[in-house]
Amino acid sequence: MPDVANHSSANPRVGVGVLVIDERGRVLLTLRNCAPETGSWSIVGGKVDYLETFEECAIREAREEVGSHIALEGLLCVTNHLLPNERQHWVSPAFLGRVSSGVARNCEPEKTSEVQWFPLEKLPPNLTMTARNAIEAYRRKYLQASRRRVG
Repeated sequence: MPDVANHSSANPRVGVGVLVIDERGRVLLTLRNCAPETGSWSIVGGKVDYLETFEECAIREAREEVGSHIALEGLLCVTNHLLPNERQHWVSPAFLGRVSSGVARNCEPEKTSEVQWFPLEKLPPNLTMTARNAIEAYRRKYLQASRRRVG
């Protein structure tokens, strides 16, 4: 059994992410200023508030972090986000979303140093675990499925 006395929280936390894709197939990423995974590019997201659904959290976090209203298209994956060196343990569902209104911008400069759109073929190497998992799930579920229908 792990020694929970040395961890920032004795219980796992829940954080929801959104892989936001635009009409050109680019993904919206944020460069993190704080833990977990400081200095890495992440999908939009944050912790679930009391009595908040995953979907409500995803929509709220997109509005708070990047100033955009999003439409969710479905659940992509759930990450067991275990970072013992950072004393972090998160359960992290990730959704696919598209901007329905608003222009993405950095609304939380204390938490995020940059907000940027990236083509899927030109992603930065320093992705968070949740971003990597969500992007891989998107490629598997949506891109490979569309190639099978075409080919």
